[in-house]
Amino acid sequence: MRELRGERAWSQAELAERLDVSRQTVNAIETGKYDPSLPLAFKIARLFGRPIESIFLPDADPAEPR
Repeated sequence: MRELRGERAWSQAELAERLDVSRQTVNAIETGKYDPSLPLAFKIARLFGRPIESIFLPDADPAEPR
């Protein structure tokens, strides 16, 4: 998700505002400390115009590029 955010030059705060979550939530998702709820995961996928499985993979290392 960090790479997708970077492609749009959005800060964590800007992405959080678009998703209606806190900046801390965005940071926790990006660092792998928090798995988003299914509705939030779908919202993220829609925002970036990508299939959900291209952003979130089970047991994936969040630091690895997708």
